[in-house]
Order: sequence, then C-alpha cells, then structure tokens
Amino acid sequence: MAILMISYRDLIQGLVSLAATLAVMGAALFLSAGTFQWRHGLAFLTAFFILVLVSVGWLSRVNPEIFAARRRMTGKGTKSWDKVLIPILLGGFLAILIVAGLDGGRFHWAPAPAWAVLVGYVLLLLGCVGPGWAQAVNRHFEPSVRIQTDRDHHVITTGPYAFVRHPGYVSGAILAIGISLALGSLWALLPAALVGVVLVIRTNLEDATLQPELPGYAEFAARVRSKWIPGVW
Repeated sequence: MAILMISYRDLIQGLVSLAATLAVMGAALFLSAGTFQWRHGLAFLTAFFILVLVSVGWLSRVNPEIFAARRRMTGKGTKSWDKVLIPILLGGFLAILIVAGLDGGRFHWAPAPAWAVLVGYVLLLLGCVGPGWAQAVNRHFEPSVRIQTDRDHHVITTGPYAFVRHPGYVSGAILAIGISLALGSLWALLPAALVGVVLVIRTNLEDATLQPELPGYAEFAARVRSKWIPGVW
C-alpha cells in the first residue's frame, strides 16, 4: 500500500503541523469571539478537521510524496515576491477567522442567514477538494513558487490541470469565501476578498515565471488557456 511509503518523519511533522494549525485557528476564532460556546465556530472547526483528515488519508494513498514536498513553507530558489505574498495570504486567512469571531461570535454586526451558512459549507468542501485533487496528481505542489530543479520539475497536465492552469489558487479563493460564510459572518468576506486579490496577483506572477523558466509550460499554457475558470479567465 502506498500509505506505507510515508516516512515516520513526515507523519510526525504532518500531525504536529495539523495540531498547530487547529490550535492557531481555534485561538483566533474563540479569543475573538470571547466564548467557547460559539456554535458556528465549533461546527466549522469540526468540519475542517474531518475534511483535512479525509484529504490526508486520500493523499497518503495516491501521492504520499506530497507530504515531504509541503514540509517547508519555502525552498531553494523561492521567488522573492512570493516571500512577500505568502505572509500576506496567511495573514488574510487569519484575519478571516478573527473578523468572523468578532462578528459572528461577539458583536453580531452582520450575521449571515442560514442559507448563506449552508452555501459556505458547500464552498468549504469545494475549496478542500480542489487542492486535494491537484496535490493528488502534482508532486510539485509546494507551498512556495520556485523552479524545482532539485525535484525534476516538469509540467503537469492531468487531473484539474487538464482544465485550468492554477486549480490550487481558484480553490483557495473559494475556500476563503466558504470559511467566511460557514462561520456565519458577512464582514469576514472583506479579508476573504483580500485573499482573492492576492491569489490573483500570485497567479499572474507565477504564470509569468513558469512560461519562460519551466520547459514545456508555454506550450501547456497555449493549450490550456484558462488560469482559473474555463472560458472566463
């Protein structure tokens, strides 16, 4: 079974990373909400934890190499502009949680209606499935943008890459909106919009990097013309 290919180091680091991520998310949500009795926050964290576990279980079978690839936030040759954008993106997602806690858990400035919360969970699911599908077929799906000469970097054309060039980024934008709505906060859509803008910028910068620097990518871009949405952009 492919799952046996995961090293003990990757397993331990993955579990520690997941625990740390959930701890940070929980702190951001419930400290800003001022209570642990916030049902939207509890429901969201539970759903997020389940989705991550399912994703990890699936990826461990179809592409266990991805865990080592994503062990570090940056690697040798990470583009300087990406070292700026990564903290902004992480801060944007953190801001979504904090604003949602202040709005939905404490002050109730602009609570989302029940139907919007349901839509949020649908988007949350899509926002997790998209990157999971991309990581399942792309061994080069690292956190930072770089030409991975140390890992035989080549163009991936299967899975979601047969339809769009940057499925991870469009999924990230969907995820940001989904988190906001699932937490029942309309105000949290503001930092979610910031995340979307940064992802658009990152998409353009990465595409402009890959076309001249990654062999075969220019031909791939000519064939798969859409960056995010087929027939739109």
